[in-house]
Order: sequence, then structure tokens, then C-alpha cells
Amino acid sequence: MLAIVCPGQGSQTPGFLSPWLEIPGVADRLGWLSAVAGIDLLTHGTVSDEATIRDTAVAQPLIVAAGLVSLLTLFEHPADGFRLVGVGAGHSVGEITAASAAGVISAEQAMVFVRERGNGMAAASAVQPTGMSAVLGGDPGEVAQDLQTHGLTPANMNGAGQVVAAGTMEQLAALAADPPAKARVMPLKVAGAFHTEHMAPAVDTLAGYARAMSTHDPRVKILSNADGTVVHSGREVLGRLVSQVRNPVRWDLCMETMTDLGVTGLIEIPPAGALTGLAKRAMKGVETLALKSPDDLDKAHAMVREHGVLSASPLDPAWRLVIAPAKGTISRSEIAEGASVAAGSQIGQVSTLRDSYPVTAPHGGTVVEWLVEEGDPVSPGQPLLRLHPQER
Repeated sequence: MLAIVCPGQGSQTPGFLSPWLEIPGVADRLGWLSAVAGIDLLTHGTVSDEATIRDTAVAQPLIVAAGLVSLLTLFEHPADGFRLVGVGAGHSVGEITAASAAGVISAEQAMVFVRERGNGMAAASAVQPTGMSAVLGGDPGEVAQDLQTHGLTPANMNGAGQVVAAGTMEQLAALAADPPAKARVMPLKVAGAFHTEHMAPAVDTLAGYARAMSTHDPRVKILSNADGTVVHSGREVLGRLVSQVRNPVRWDLCMETMTDLGVTGLIEIPPAGALTGLAKRAMKGVETLALKSPDDLDKAHAMVREHGVLSASPLDPAWRLVIAPAKGTISRSEIAEGASVAAGSQIGQVSTLRDSYPVTAPHGGTVVEWLVEEGDPVSPGQPLLRLHPQER
């Protein structure tokens, strides 16, 4: 199974898009996305200095645009991408790239949304000096306790012994002066305490835009940073993009889900490197590739051929599937075959030792058959129920 992952802010470096512009059509596409976003992405991706592309309002549109244009080169036949990718995920702002790649929102919608996200987060960051620092190593329990002691939020839980702390500059300085035992604290080049309550003003703004946006359900399995679950409703994907601005990123849970799904190959799109490094440590046995330049495309195409599985279209109008949002044990609602199910209704829940996740029907329809029995163990994305769709 092939996974495509999309990096977040902090992955960009000066000039990283220059080699991609040599591919026919890439410069034109990037120029169009620049016009949509109202920002000169061609300049920022090629000649702007580090300080310029570190600005949140520049960095976020630049990263999403880079991912979208590079995705068009990843598949030798781009139209087959939806049928070859087993699962997609993005880290922080990379979730917008993943949502567009999965067909939830258009590239144009993605660029407008990320522009407003970047502007909103930059404005929220200007209210009070805040930042983020990576905490590498140490005992996880001790690290969590130390962050709480200093009033910091574990904004990114990245797995592989890496937690990103976020808060005021004074709080981060106190952590650096007194780090957890056997841990190293490394300040990150970001402009604010992202994925914390400091970003609440940006959430309110984005929620208003989201209400006006149309969506489609994902064409591939898409994972959420909130809890690593598979999300199969386009509206829910968009809602999570809004709320995630002030909620912690659980990339550790996303990698756990990819492992549970049986991912064998993982490709990180530009600006690549960070997520591949995490996967090498946390997803043993999975082949990884950081797509840093066009020189890596031959290897990427070979990985797509090896790990991609050509499947039937998930948009078959004859029936719809309700899938498991997480790994656990299924509890079925009392819904018999032949019964009518309303869109959005709960048809069961998946339970683990820690949590329970409701299973809802994204579409209304008539129950054709249950595909699992009460109490069966299920994996994220596993089909649970088949529906014959209601006519619209």
C-alpha cells in the first residue's frame, strides 16, 4: 500500500522550487496558484531569502502550492493517482495539500483557504511573542510533566522521541534553561505558538470561510492530525482543517494508523525530508522517499508502480461504503438489512482501550449488507456496511 504525505511549515528552504520549474507546465501552474493566492509564489520559491519565506503568511501558501504542483509530476498518468494511493496525510498546513489531493477541495479553494489561514495565524502571532521548540529524547512522561510545569502545550506529538512545545517566548526560554532529563531542546524557526489557544482568533475567521465552501468526499483514505483516524466525509475534513489550527498535531497517531493499514511505501512530497525522517524511525520496514527534486522522480515512479494498488473507482454509484474511522472493536447499531439510514446517522462505534469513535453514514441509503459482525476487530478504513444510495 502506498502512502503520500505532505509536510508542514518549517520544511521550506530558500530556492527549493527552482529545479521544479524546469519541468514543462510547472511554472505556469505555479503562476496560476500565485494569482489565486495573491502572492508571488514563483519569487518566494526561487529567490526569496530565509527570513522572507519564514513569514507565516508566505510560508503556508508556498508549502501548499509546492505540494500541489509536484503531485502532478509524481504519477506518470496523473488521472490514475486516486486509484493508486492507499492513504494520504498532511502535517499541520500539509493537511490542506492532502485534502486537495484527495479531491475534498479544489486547488483554488486550497490556496484561498491557506492564504487566509496564514494571514490569520500571523495576525494571532503578532498579539504576543510566542514560538515553538522541539524536545528531542527524554522520558515521554517526564517531558509531558515538564511542559505542563512551564505552562507549555505539546503542540506537535511527532513520535520517534520528538515533541514540539509551544507557548510564550518566556516559557520556552525557561524550558531551554531547565530541559527534561536526557532531552535536548531546539528552538524552531516559526513565528508563533501554532496549534495552541494562541491561534483561536484565526479559527473563528476560518470557520466563517469554511461555511461558504463546497466539498466532496475524499477519493482516497485521508487521515486527520487530530487523532490519526480515517475521515470519509468531505465536510468533516474541512471542519477538522479549521479546528486543527489551535489543536495539537498527533502525527504519531497518523503513523500508527498507516502502519495498521499495512502501508509498505511512503513518499513525502516537497518540501520533503522531515516526515520521511520520522517514518524511518517509527515505521520500520516501510520503504520511504523524500521527493526533494526532479532527480528523485524516477525512483518515485518506481515506488508508485511497486506499492500502488490499482483499485476500482471508490465513486461507484451502485453502492456506498461506511468505513471504520479507527482501529478497535466494532459495536453495531440495531440496523437490519433493508432498513433505511439517514445521512449523518450513527450506525455503530469503534472502541479501543482508551477511546470510542462514532461510526456515521456519510450518505443516506438502504442497508445492503453488514460486512462485519458484532465485536469484530476492525482496522481504520475497513468497510463495515454497504448502502444503496438514495436518489438525490
